[in-house]
Amino acid sequence: MATFLLIHGAWHSGRIWDRVSPLLESDGHRVFAPSLTGYGDKAHLLSPEVGLHTHVDDVTGLIEHERLDDVVLVGHSYAGMVVSGVANRLPERIAHLVFLDAMVPEDGETAVDVLPVTERLVDLAVDGWRVPPMPERPPPLGLFGVTDPDDIAWLREMLSDQPVRCLTEPVRLDNPAARTIPRTHIHCVAGHPEGITRRPVPAGERTRELQTGHDCMVTTPVELATLLRDTA
Repeated sequence: MATFLLIHGAWHSGRIWDRVSPLLESDGHRVFAPSLTGYGDKAHLLSPEVGLHTHVDDVTGLIEHERLDDVVLVGHSYAGMVVSGVANRLPERIAHLVFLDAMVPEDGETAVDVLPVTERLVDLAVDGWRVPPMPERPPPLGLFGVTDPDDIAWLREMLSDQPVRCLTEPVRLDNPAARTIPRTHIHCVAGHPEGITRRPVPAGERTRELQTGHDCMVTTPVELATLLRDTA
């Protein structure tokens, strides 16, 4: 059985995986879904000093503390930056990288480099260092692609501000061993906001699609769990 390490994106918390984790665990897989520093049960740690390096430290620290090996490391959205940094540090511990509707950086890039529309968020930062959650929009966009009112209410409970430093700090990807890790890209192809573009997936890396909005772990947990099982 595999060990899944599920990393949430900007504004969210580890609770976002609550509908997916039990499905994987029911197959006997081991699942970790931590909240990164500044979110969820760690929201009180939010500060201007929290950056991409903080979140890479969070995940590498968990892997080392729990002595995890052969990890299927899943990064949603902004966490594509995080899991890339983690794989660069601990490639020998990672069996598979999954970019779930995620940013896919090159060495030295920031989130703004990968997704230039993100710069608009930086410009709107409160007090110059934190970005409030995105507003709800009419269907099919909704709130991060979630349109069901009950699901939106549940999602709102877990959202926190996003530190600007997470979006402007470059990721280091200078370890050749990290490039040998198998990769899967899962794209959510319904209800994409204007200005969101994806880079071409490199040859040899798998691509899968889900006919749903960005927060697929909320809207299509069963379908997502099925795709994740295929990476184990």
